Amino acid sequence: MLPHRSFLSIALALALAVASAAAAADWQPTAELGVVNTSGNSDTTSVNGKFALAGEDALWTHDYYLAALRAESEDQLSANRQELGAKAARKLGERAYLGAAARYENDDFAAYAYQATLAVNYGAWLLKDERREFQIEGGPGLRRAELAETGEAENEALLRGFADYRHQFTESTRFFNTLLVEAAPDNRFIQNDIGIAVSINHSLALKAALQARHNTDVPEGVRRTDTLTSVNIVWTPGGTQD
Repeated sequence: MLPHRSFLSIALALALAVASAAAAADWQPTAELGVVNTSGNSDTTSVNGKFALAGEDALWTHDYYLAALRAESEDQLSANRQELGAKAARKLGERAYLGAAARYENDDFAAYAYQATLAVNYGAWLLKDERREFQIEGGPGLRRAELAETGEAENEALLRGFADYRHQFTESTRFFNTLLVEAAPDNRFIQNDIGIAVSINHSLALKAALQARHNTDVPEGVRRTDTLTSVNIVWTPGGTQD
């Protein structure tokens, strides 16, 4: 059985090794934050944020991110999730690539206390022009997870699939839809993010999004699907939207 820390160490070591080999890449940071606070008849507070770092050079592309969600209702914690992801790929011509992806999430209110995945991918841009991009990738990998209810660990192979579609409707408005599938014998995790980003100025944008996360294997009484509706301010030096 692969220990939890060892699994995560492999994923992080892979990401750091590739990143260190691409010190000359052109890096682009992005940060976003959304906060909701109500008081009076009900007191609720929710915060969600994400920091991403993308880099590219002549041979490699890199994508890393850290995301978090926290919510309280009537002074009781109702959501607490952190997620870390990393992707690196070697270009195979102008549109195809071969790479690896790692993802780790910790959620205090989900069927799984944590899930960690590591996969190799072959991907390509099926569509790439000035206004539209459609990217897909897939490949085999490994998954380790711990059931929140029992503490039982799951170690298994998986198939990972990813699709990302973006459409620049106007100079200031972009539509996006991103789908992630991690299919393993014990559980299939599916996440879809759909939304609109509208530029406010050269570096800031307003993003409205709906996220749906689905696990097929959950204990009785636990919902399979979680959704998050968010309106965030996005900061991107250079004016590139999500």
